Amino acid sequence: MSKKSDEAKIEFIIEMLENIDKIVSRHNGVVNALEDFEGQMAILMAVAQVGETLNKLDNEFLQKCDLLEDKEGAYYTRNYIVHNYDGVDLYLIEDLIKNYFPILKEKLLNNKPKGLKWKKQFYYFYYKDI
Repeated sequence: MSKKSDEAKIEFIIEMLENIDKIVSRHNGVVNALEDFEGQMAILMAVAQVGETLNKLDNEFLQKCDLLEDKEGAYYTRNYIVHNYDGVDLYLIEDLIKNYFPILKEKLLNNKPKGLKWKKQFYYFYYKDI
């Protein structure tokens, strides 16, 4: 996998995480966003995209970020969302958003490949609560 390709994938994952943050903010909270049909659908699509893209990142980079084990879990979550025709456990998604995604974002931001320049908005969402 090329470095440029990995950089684009990392930027895309960060963008999806920020989109989830925006959706949650617009609905005044995770629970409200997941209770809203459009909010729920948008969040589930973004979570699936995170899982799909994380699964495609180079294992060496994932190991450096301590995300190698997360790769399988993220892809499993993606498959759970995409193929669970009886419905998705929204408490699981809420927990991911509240507890896991901030850690994922931090790991990606702290281990960005050399030469990768994050857009200013990436820093804003990460550092706004510090």
